[in-house]
Amino acid sequence: MNPHVLEAMSHGGKYLNSEKIENSSRRSFLKVASLATGGLAIGVSLPSFASNEITSDNGDFNPNGYIHLYENGDLVLYCGRCEMGQGISTALPGAVADEMEADWSHVTVKQGEGNRDKYGPQATGGSASIRVMLEPMRKAGATAKLMLIAAGAKVWKTSAENCYAENHFVINKINGQKLSYGELATLAANSPVPENPTLKSKDQFRYIGKALDRHDQGMVVVGERTYGVDTKVPGLKYAAIVHCPVLGGKLKSLDKTAALAVKGVSHVVEIERLNVPYGSVGGVAVVANNTWTAQQAAKKLVIEWDAGANKVYNTNTYKKQLVKNVEKPAELVLERGDLASAFESASQKVSATYTGGHLCHAPMEPNASVVWVQKDSCEVWASTQSPEDIQKVLAGFLKREPKDIKVNVMMAGGAFGRKFKCDYVHEAAAISQAVNAPIQLIWSREEDMKTGYYHSISAQHIEASLDDKGNVTGWLHRAAFPAIASLFDPSLDRAPASSLGDINNHPFGIENFRSETGEAPTHTRIGWYRAVYAIFYGFAFGTFADELAHKAGKDSLTFLNQIYDANTNPEQQEQVQRSKAVLALAAEKAGFGKKLPAGEAIGIAVHHSFHSYVAMAVHVKVDGDNIKVLNVDCAIDCGQVLNTDGATAQMEGAVVMGMSLSLYTEITFKDGAVVNSNYHDYPVLRINEMPNVNVHIIDSDKPATGLGEPGVSPFAPALSNAIFAASGKRYRDLPIKPLSV
Repeated sequence: MNPHVLEAMSHGGKYLNSEKIENSSRRSFLKVASLATGGLAIGVSLPSFASNEITSDNGDFNPNGYIHLYENGDLVLYCGRCEMGQGISTALPGAVADEMEADWSHVTVKQGEGNRDKYGPQATGGSASIRVMLEPMRKAGATAKLMLIAAGAKVWKTSAENCYAENHFVINKINGQKLSYGELATLAANSPVPENPTLKSKDQFRYIGKALDRHDQGMVVVGERTYGVDTKVPGLKYAAIVHCPVLGGKLKSLDKTAALAVKGVSHVVEIERLNVPYGSVGGVAVVANNTWTAQQAAKKLVIEWDAGANKVYNTNTYKKQLVKNVEKPAELVLERGDLASAFESASQKVSATYTGGHLCHAPMEPNASVVWVQKDSCEVWASTQSPEDIQKVLAGFLKREPKDIKVNVMMAGGAFGRKFKCDYVHEAAAISQAVNAPIQLIWSREEDMKTGYYHSISAQHIEASLDDKGNVTGWLHRAAFPAIASLFDPSLDRAPASSLGDINNHPFGIENFRSETGEAPTHTRIGWYRAVYAIFYGFAFGTFADELAHKAGKDSLTFLNQIYDANTNPEQQEQVQRSKAVLALAAEKAGFGKKLPAGEAIGIAVHHSFHSYVAMAVHVKVDGDNIKVLNVDCAIDCGQVLNTDGATAQMEGAVVMGMSLSLYTEITFKDGAVVNSNYHDYPVLRINEMPNVNVHIIDSDKPATGLGEPGVSPFAPALSNAIFAASGKRYRDLPIKPLSV
């Protein structure tokens, strides 16, 4: 260590006094500690945050993160949220490194384990992680920087004002001397904790708002990244499972003789349904010495199920009933103005009904976990969006305290909301307890698709009135769909008023308005799917606006701006202006309105969700029933962007998902069970079908908002509008090209 640093430390007494740490942390949101090997550790306690998308018991978020700077200059930044491909484990640590003036080449990012006391609630969803964590994490980096500067000033016996930080060094302004962060780490840990660090201005950013390489991209390229399915521990046994195909069904009879006769099979375990949210629906598992053997033996189980009450569920019939339920008066949710008068005095009225089917998450990595239940411990390795829910569910199942369940959060190979639930972890725990060994349970693709938490099947009916100038004077909106809330209250027979919030608060802000919720009892598990309700709300609003524009004899862009301009609600003016801005940018970049060859057209749509604004202009070529998407121009306003490379990738991924659900994907139920089984009958977009995607990011000083989900919803209406412009055919049901299954 630099002798000047040692001298400064000797003048300061002990490296770090625990009483001083406690007193300092009371004055700040930071907790500071020295590392056993020497160095600086900062824990960041974030403020509570209420969210409608993902909630804990008390309805708030309270995560935290940690900075570890070692004497050799290595900087370890912990990510408390799940990395599932969205790039959060690069974006947030990049913001810390920026404020800290750290050298990114010295940064290692590690995933935090499931630990509420250390990281707070770790639920990763609702496109909320960056929105919640950015400012506090920036403050953490800025605080660490000031502590390092103070340590350098102490070494040089000068004031902190005479020093500055740059690229992992503290530099003396007077004589140009440098001390590395590593040399100052332990001394900095004994420095006073600044209470209100000044954050960088936008022009000073080095990483924020730039295209920062993902910290793990090299590992991903060469296959060294460890996902949930890659986990191995000593003594591991492998399991496969078969579930009751109908929700609420029960095991009637089981013949396991043939399965047990397979070489390498050791056990067949019956798993009872755990009747709590996210618990197993019940099934039969086979345990063997490898996954392949377990899966092949599971096919030899002779099982008879009692399907139960939900055997009546057929989605084709159910969707037709939903349409009937929204095309007649339903339960009032919100009313404003005088809709009856608006309709009575209308120059013309327009109505349409929009529908969409169930969707399955279908990530490339199916549900997988490793669980080792022992007498005095339980350890989990899982790709999970909510380690705390794993702790709660397993604690209830094992009759232990949640804090006694250790959860190692693994990299997820896709999730999209499915891995927020932990039925697959509960099952692995049940098997491990039964056979007294660590168990790796990997669901087959078929089980993953047939035993899901599905995106809601839905129907929406809209009626609107136009005056003689083509202005919208009234809007009636009815929606019927089984709601996510049914997971917690199975008695719900329709979506609650809170689930219609995006309808009631839409920035169109129609003065004379009424919303209603129609009957929609639940026959399967409904869950969060990327973009959630914004998928069908965006489709209905975006397509119906285009239909109104056609009736009014105007192009969509002009008509949309006209609707927004008519909104005089002062509380919605920011939404209006930002919606118009992304709309204008997407239209400009796509050349909306330009002359195109016969059979080609550009459709446009915009939607506000997860606090962000996204517009898409989709250029299609239509030849009979053949629909080819040529180009997509996407404009996004999500406030301050952390990583432009990550933001672009998120929008490109949203196009892939939006195009898949628009043209191909739909889960069909017959006699209570899912008909689809794999990608052959639930096809997602193939690489040869991928259009050219151009992403345009609005430069903004607004707070950072969601990126993972808001890009999905505008694609379907923009595509539908483009098809209509190119062919005159109007589609109101998703997927536009439904499968015959």
